[in-house]
Amino acid sequence: MTEELTFEAKLKQLETIVTALEKGDRPLETALTDFKTGVTLAKDLQKTLQEAEKTLAKVMNDDGSMTDLELTNND
Repeated sequence: MTEELTFEAKLKQLETIVTALEKGDRPLETALTDFKTGVTLAKDLQKTLQEAEKTLAKVMNDDGSMTDLELTNND
């Protein structure tokens, strides 16, 4: 059974990959594998952030239903 990593764990893993790739001392095959893993992590992190944004853009009404949050700019 594979446990799903937390957002923070995925972000840390991506940071580690980026740091390793920036050093430029990895064999090509390893760098390519790391790059593919990094792209997958970046897409997953972006999806998580988009879902969180959608959730945060809603407000719960008194009856328990959800409504889109209307942001106003009072300039």
